[in-house]
Order: sequence, then C-alpha cells, then structure tokens
Amino acid sequence: MNERPKIKDIAERLGVSAATVSRALSDSGLVAEPTLSRIRELAREMNYRPNVSARNLRTQRAMAVLMVVRDVGNPFYLEILKGVEATARAAGYSVLMGNTENDSDREIEYFDMLRDGHADGMILMTGKLPEREGFLASVVGGAPIVVALEEIQNAGFPHVMVDNEAAARNAVEHLIGLGHVRIAHISGPVPEIMSVDRREGYRNAMAAAGLLVPEGYEPVGDYLLHTGQRLCRALFELPEPPTAIFVANDEMAFGVIHELRKLGLDVPGQVSVVGFDDLFLSEAFYPPLTTVSQPRTEIGRAAMTMLLDLLSGGLTPRKPVMLPTTLKIRGTTAPAPK
Repeated sequence: MNERPKIKDIAERLGVSAATVSRALSDSGLVAEPTLSRIRELAREMNYRPNVSARNLRTQRAMAVLMVVRDVGNPFYLEILKGVEATARAAGYSVLMGNTENDSDREIEYFDMLRDGHADGMILMTGKLPEREGFLASVVGGAPIVVALEEIQNAGFPHVMVDNEAAARNAVEHLIGLGHVRIAHISGPVPEIMSVDRREGYRNAMAAAGLLVPEGYEPVGDYLLHTGQRLCRALFELPEPPTAIFVANDEMAFGVIHELRKLGLDVPGQVSVVGFDDLFLSEAFYPPLTTVSQPRTEIGRAAMTMLLDLLSGGLTPRKPVMLPTTLKIRGTTAPAPK
C-alpha cells in the first residue's frame, strides 16, 4: 500500500516550506497567488487528505457538529441537512445526525457527546430538552447550541425559525376564502411551542372570520402518518364533520387524505386539506398537496452559519432569525361543497 502523502511531500515537490503548504490548504488567506494555486493543484494530484486526528489534537476540536432531530426517517429533514452540510463542509466541519425518536435517554446521550468533546456544537430540532431537573445548567450551559424551527423558551439559545402563527393563519384564511365554515385543525404535539403557534394561527383566523371551533375540531397529533389517519377518522365520527382540515405537517396530511379515500370522500370535491412543510413528495402526491412551504435548505444554512459564529466566539443573537414561508396552492383545496 502506498504511503499516505504528507504536507512535507508537497512542500519538497514545490520547493516551499511545510508551513506555507499548511497555510494554503487551511484557507488561512496568508498565501498569495500563484503559489496558492500550485499547492492546491498538486495536493489534488497527489490525493492529499488532511490527517484529521492530528489536526484535532492541535486545535482541541472534533471538527464535527451534531444535528439532532426527532425522526431521521422523516424526509422533512433532508433539505435542512443539505443546507447544514454545505455550510459546514465549507468551514471544514463534518455533520453527525442524531435520532432521538422522542426518547429522553437518547436525547441525553447526544448532549453527552457534545459535553465530552465528540462534537463541537449542536443544531437542535426536537423542540425540547430532556426532562431532567437541572439539565439546562448542568449539561447545556454555555455549550454552542442553535435551535432550528422548534422554539425552546427560556433556554437562552439562538433560534432560526419561521413565523408559524402567521403561516398557519394564512393557510386557514385560504380555506375561509373558499367558503369553508367547518374547518378542523390536526395539531402537532402540544404544549410544544411550534404546535401551539400553528394552532394559535388557526384559532386567530377562525375568530377573525367570526367562525366557531366546535368541540372535537382540534385533535392533537404527533406528526406521524398513521396518526393523521386515526384523527381524521375521529373527525368524521362527529355529528357535523368538517369540510376542510388544516394539518400541522405534510406527513399527517398524507394520512388524512388516505383515510378520506377509505371513507369514500373526494379530495378536494367534498373535503379540502392543507398541510405544512412542502415535502418533496407533496407535489408528486395525488392530488398535489396544498401546503405551507418552508425554506428548508436556507434554514439549514442559516442555522449552521449561526453555529459557526458561536464556535468562533461570536455573541449569541438576542432575536431569532425569521425566514419567510409561502402557501403553495395545489390540488387538495377547492370551494366548499354546496
């Protein structure tokens, strides 16, 4: 097996110092052209790869960040991961995925990885901290953590998010504009802030239009497809079922539409459905899902950029970074049936 090329090998070939090669390959900005291009070109030709272990010993950093989510199988996170990874790689960091499945013990394991130096920072997307007294001060205090999308109040972390209340209100106003009066809302887990904000947007739109929210019209879900099916079935066991349903995420919305078909109801002819997220499957679904589109790649980029600022000693932003949403009107909403 050929010996792995080293910095000194590149330096000897080009007749420069090892320090000059090291500075060029670390993007220090201290090496001028044409030397910079010559070093990088030869490094590619020799298939030079940095010795990460040695670099980490020098810098006392793992050069890795954790992105912790509820369910790694949810396609919602893929576009966010793209944005995180692109920004992280450009700065020399790798990205590790953490999958909690809402298990508090698993959540603690990922925070332990951060505390023990296996990662330098964390992008947290679970919407909550482990339920352990004193956890925030004992484990998390001072750690570089950015919360993306799902707000955690009173934790002091910087946030990247969307205006969930306004986005939900806009979605329900679309249904009201189509003449729907009996509009139900399947929420995410309450009392998590994101779920509460989306439910508040639903309630505010209904109240502004002078519409009542009947008992049973606000079932609480967990963002999973089979839950959408189950809660939809319950809605259509009510004496006056809805003619429209605003669902807190696309995955549950898919479950709702599947159940409506099983019940023999046409979407959108008899029941309109609006989701939230704009998964890549939402446009390919039949009929294509009307949904609130979140700028997921931009969310990932913004969260990682904020984390890099923290890692370089920057101050924690006092206000969250708010990114815009768009209501994508497609094929699952139509005027209320006569």
